[in-house]
Amino acid sequence: MRSIWNGAISFGLVSIPIKLVNATENHAISFRQIHLADGGRIRYRKVCELDEEEVSGGEIGKAYEDADGTMIPITDEDLAQLPLPTAKTIEIVAFVPADRIDPLQMEAAYYLSANGVPAAKPYTLLREALKRSNKVAVAKYALRGRERLGMLRVVDDVIAMHGLLWPDEIRAPEEAAPDGDVTVRDAELDLADALMDTLGEVDMDSLHDDYREAVEELVAAKAAGESVLPAEPEDTGGGKVIDLIAALEKSVRAAKGSGDDEGDGDMADVHPIEKASSSKTSGKTARTTGTAKKSTAKKKTTAKKATAKKATAKKTTTKKTTAKKTAAKKTTSSRKRTSA
Repeated sequence: MRSIWNGAISFGLVSIPIKLVNATENHAISFRQIHLADGGRIRYRKVCELDEEEVSGGEIGKAYEDADGTMIPITDEDLAQLPLPTAKTIEIVAFVPADRIDPLQMEAAYYLSANGVPAAKPYTLLREALKRSNKVAVAKYALRGRERLGMLRVVDDVIAMHGLLWPDEIRAPEEAAPDGDVTVRDAELDLADALMDTLGEVDMDSLHDDYREAVEELVAAKAAGESVLPAEPEDTGGGKVIDLIAALEKSVRAAKGSGDDEGDGDMADVHPIEKASSSKTSGKTARTTGTAKKSTAKKKTTAKKATAKKATAKKTTTKKTTAKKTAAKKTTSSRKRTSA
């Protein structure tokens, strides 16, 4: 890796010679501008707006534009005289927990490489101290003509540095928040949680730039003189979401279906709260109705039995009364004959 800056890490009274190398690389495909009529390359030339003549790099300096448009020339000698202690030094100013650094501040990433054999011992000392403390170092450094803020942390066996924006360069987020008060129901949160559980985690190394691959295939096909068929647009279900619950349920079903194809294991069960509540209510109503029917049937049976008993008792009483009347009649008739 080619170094882009040489200097030292200032760790108290310890100075660690290091080389700064880019930790990332840009794989984006770049295009050139051409003249459509003949395919000629379009190039930009630096022209002075006063005499309209093209100027070379050696004739170009820098200046600060004042509010009224006046150009104030600033030379490299002027900048070199400024008190900038971090011109060739990454000066550590503090050690803080990693969560104290707002990810919004992070910019480019660099690897700090020990510069020479004498730097190996103090470099290793700083690396191991960062590991054991579970902290990151906040530092100041100068790069490309300006002082910057950085964060040092350990990646495997290397000290990495992330360029940071200054705190006053971070905009307040209030203006980006939705207007008005928005209420989210528990049912919607439950479905959102289920969707998150269903999607699960991902191996970050498996992610890649699909668009860049498509552009590479397009360029290769054009270079070979092959015809390129237009890709069918994917149905992303765009437009305004009317029913958030329905959209979440559809997303969960789609994610579960995708997971089943890949065999990712168990998926989360989704039970919409509103439907479940109505189902439980229906079941409760059915059970109540069944109980009421049984109670009614029992009452009817008991009433029939009571009616039957009353009827039987009435018949028995009637028979006994009739028998008594008959016996009394016979006795009276017998007495009349004897008297005669």
